[in-house]
Amino acid sequence: MSNPANLKYTASHEWVKTEADGTITIGITEHAQELLGDMVFVEPPAVGRKLKAREECTVVESVKAAADVYAPVSGTVTAVNDELDSVPEKINEDPYAAWIFKMKPDNAADVAALMDAKAYQAIVDSEAH
Repeated sequence: MSNPANLKYTASHEWVKTEADGTITIGITEHAQELLGDMVFVEPPAVGRKLKAREECTVVESVKAAADVYAPVSGTVTAVNDELDSVPEKINEDPYAAWIFKMKPDNAADVAALMDAKAYQAIVDSEAH
């Protein structure tokens, strides 16, 4: 399993990519999609919704279970990946390309404080034991 080094991560298995304009793109990690199995439904947050850090904001459903996705930081939702409405399995095909939503963080320093790939991998490894 690979966790791209250019991304930030949360303990609840979201990945976060900072874009050139300061917005962030959020999806679930490869580890999370492997645990969940084949995706059948994604319910993104509404564009314009204000989120608090670690707030439940999205539900992803697989053939095995439903799981909450959490806001990695506080901010406002600016876009959702509508493609996942019809092809949620894109998350299984490439979880780091199949983003779920984008947001403008209230504070860019909060994004910088998220885990790097090495710290996230340590969490994944600890869960496996």
